[in-house]
Amino acid sequence: MGGLTYFDFLAKFGIGGAHPGGILLTKNILSGENITNKTLVLDAGCGTGQTAAYIFQQYMANVVGLEINPIMLDKAKSRFQTLNLPIQLIQGSIEKIPFKDNTFDIILSESVLAFVDKPTTLKEFYRVLKKGGRLIANEMTINNRLSQKEETEIMNFYALDSLLMELDWHRLLAVTGFQNIKLQAQNHAISHGNHTPEFNFSKNFEPELFSILNEHGNIILKYQDILSYRIISCSKIE
Repeated sequence: MGGLTYFDFLAKFGIGGAHPGGILLTKNILSGENITNKTLVLDAGCGTGQTAAYIFQQYMANVVGLEINPIMLDKAKSRFQTLNLPIQLIQGSIEKIPFKDNTFDIILSESVLAFVDKPTTLKEFYRVLKKGGRLIANEMTINNRLSQKEETEIMNFYALDSLLMELDWHRLLAVTGFQNIKLQAQNHAISHGNHTPEFNFSKNFEPELFSILNEHGNIILKYQDILSYRIISCSKIE
């Protein structure tokens, strides 16, 4: 496959709302938060900027998009310029967030935490959140443990360092210092797909990316009772 990865597929296809539930679930989750035009939001791993654009348009909130992938970053930049949205866009890693302590009111992480060093990133999230700040995440979660071979198959394809169950997420968040931790399972499985995909194709994408899409589909179906996700919400109280 020439070293191409699942993230190359997401970037070259320019998929907006690649996380389970898509932008519709995002809108639903955010409606339960107290977001105003004074709220400072970090969209951590903002991808092509679909959610960041929505947050500004819906709430007139101050939004910062942080993204490491240059292709996704360009697509987000084009989106914000086309829509004339004053969203600050920064290339960088969520494992080392280029902001001071106690900066943000809300951090949003949509299918991003699962793919990075989780303890490091959660400490960074905690550090840059204000007291009383909120972390909202939509992250891959397994319902039951699998055999080592099966877990390795999933971890290798998505370049994961671990697969977490609900209790694992809760423990990591608590150890980091987060409180009021809630994890909610959703009714529909990942295998039901995203009902509102958005595409922004690169001009030059490799045919091999279709085989990555195919393999992704096969894994989702093969492990449809195991591979799931949780909506995570928690607060920085101290």
